Amino acid sequence: MNAQFRRQRFFLHNTLRNHSLVQILIYVNLIFFTLMVLHGTILGYGMQAILSPNTRLLRAWGAQYWPFVFQFGDIWRCLSYAYTHGGIIHIGFNMLVLYQVGPLIEAEVGWQRFFTIYSVAALVATLAGLLMHPQVTVVGASGALFGIFGFAVSYYHRVGGSLGIQRRNFLFQWVIIALVFGFVVGADNAAHIGGLLSGAIFGWLMPTNIRGQRKMDAIYKGLAWFFVVATALSLAMVLITLVIRY
Repeated sequence: MNAQFRRQRFFLHNTLRNHSLVQILIYVNLIFFTLMVLHGTILGYGMQAILSPNTRLLRAWGAQYWPFVFQFGDIWRCLSYAYTHGGIIHIGFNMLVLYQVGPLIEAEVGWQRFFTIYSVAALVATLAGLLMHPQVTVVGASGALFGIFGFAVSYYHRVGGSLGIQRRNFLFQWVIIALVFGFVVGADNAAHIGGLLSGAIFGWLMPTNIRGQRKMDAIYKGLAWFFVVATALSLAMVLITLVIRY
């Protein structure tokens, strides 16, 4: 199998077919961002709402702000922040990464494992933020995405073989580029590294053979549906709190 054919085979996975989890995640993020922009427009923020929403608007739409978690009990922000973005460029970059990398990993391990890794990485990322900068308002899916990166690199390293090593190297390049970009623009690298490490642990522990994975199916099914419900409730709480508090 020559290098060109392997590259073509790799990118065949990077399409959104039917109603995959990756597709749903992209839709949810885009809808949530659109609603935030419309709200900001109504409040008179104009183009700022789409290009660079201010802190008040971001907090109203579920941004992680730990003082609110401790003061008001807004524990749902630990998940909702991953569906809130600080402008069109921010969401555009994150959704592009999810579109490019997500389908491959979802096809590899299934939506239930994918969503579990994604959600756990989001939680670990925000806990890392609590340790490093508890007073900073944080938004974005990048911590969860770094969890997927970390998982993929360690998982494909263990899979081995020419295809596994190719995928590991390709995704490791994404990690380096994203980390460097994060340092350049002053992104939340504590969250990035936290998400990356949590995903890498999943990748190192998850069986690489079908028989081993099937033994864990019930556990991942339960975790996945727990996070589906928790995420839905978290996003619903954003809307409820928006009416009550803002």
